[in-house]
Order: sequence, then structure tokens, then C-alpha cells
Amino acid sequence: MKEKIKEIQTRIDSDPKLKEAVERIKPKRNLWGILGIVLFFFVPELLTYIWQAELISWTHEHMLTEPLAVQRWLYSKLEEMFISGVSWFNIALGVLLLLWVWRSK
Repeated sequence: MKEKIKEIQTRIDSDPKLKEAVERIKPKRNLWGILGIVLFFFVPELLTYIWQAELISWTHEHMLTEPLAVQRWLYSKLEEMFISGVSWFNIALGVLLLLWVWRSK
């Protein structure tokens, strides 16, 4: 079993298409790459942390006044998302991406 895992690992390490794909998805080490990570992963969580109560009441109000059932359902899901609070998964993923950018060559 260990030999099979080592064989798979060597195939993954030597695959040029995989290396190219990883290089394409990796954020660049410049202002736009770092700003993109910060804006996409940290700012929404910061806004949720600061204005959680207002966001919950806003979505609840729109959920009650919306005439379409689909829109009411969407507002209810949005309300559930804001009630759950800050997403620690998003923050952890953002930190990992920042570390990936800073620790790379």
C-alpha cells in the first residue's frame, strides 16, 4: 500500500499539467492578488461581525414583505447565513491563501 501511495505521489509531482494548473490558480504576489484575497475572504466576515444584528433584521424584514415565494426563500437562507455568524472556514482559507502567496518563490 505504501509503495502504491509513493508511486501516485511521484506521478503527481512529475505531472506538468497539474503543475501548470496549480500555478494558474495560485494568487499572484502583488497588490491585486493580496487585495483580492483580503476583499473576498476577510471583508465580508468583518462586515458580518460588525453589522450582524442589522443584517439579520434587514433580511427578515425583506423576507416578510417579499411577494414572490422564491425571493422569500432566498431571504430566509440569507437570514440563516447571517444568524450563523462569522465563517471561520472562510477566514482560515484566506489565511492559508495568504501564507501560500507569501511563502512561495
